[in-house]
Amino acid sequence: MDGSGRWARARGLPRRAGHRAGMEAVRRVVDAAPELGVGVLTLHAFSADNWQRPAREVAGLMQIFEDYLSADAELFIERGIRLRVIGRRDRLSAGLREAIESAELSTARGTEMLLRLTIDYSGREAILRAAARLGKDREATAENFAELLEGDEHPGEATPDVDLLIRTGGELRLSDFHLWECAYAELYFTPLLWPDFSRPDLEAALREFASRDRRFGRIAEKAAT
Repeated sequence: MDGSGRWARARGLPRRAGHRAGMEAVRRVVDAAPELGVGVLTLHAFSADNWQRPAREVAGLMQIFEDYLSADAELFIERGIRLRVIGRRDRLSAGLREAIESAELSTARGTEMLLRLTIDYSGREAILRAAARLGKDREATAENFAELLEGDEHPGEATPDVDLLIRTGGELRLSDFHLWECAYAELYFTPLLWPDFSRPDLEAALREFASRDRRFGRIAEKAAT
């Protein structure tokens, strides 16, 4: 979800206004995704590197996250959406941690879609933490490693592979997002800024994904014969 700050700057607005507009884009995408057949939706909300931003902007973002989780939990329940927040929690405020735990608990029975939000998340840190535990606590297998990537908040739940990675804002990089899980992800980049992203844009990305030839290291049947 990239480009909220640039979206605000282009309109002569403070960056916080862009982040608020970006949260409305989150609502549009979360609303559309289950209807379009998306079973797992992961939104990269705040990376570990984002702590380097100005303190006022970071505080505003954290308040937006807290407000969103508190306001939309009932909607998640109605829509059958299960929420899971991925990332460190020890650096988050008590209010945000409480909002996360409450939303995760109240939506635990949702079966229509799994919504994953990354907050204070680093793909490299996740791999390092999992590697430190692998072999000491668990047998060294890809399946066990995937479970350890989820962290202590979600024990025994393997992190799902990323099938399609959509990046807005015209940036052409992963930015420490789910490095293990993106091993065979299809990459889709768009210059559209995140606050402008809506259902038609998600539909376009999914159509492009459906047209890709995903071989996972194999060769096409016809080529093999």
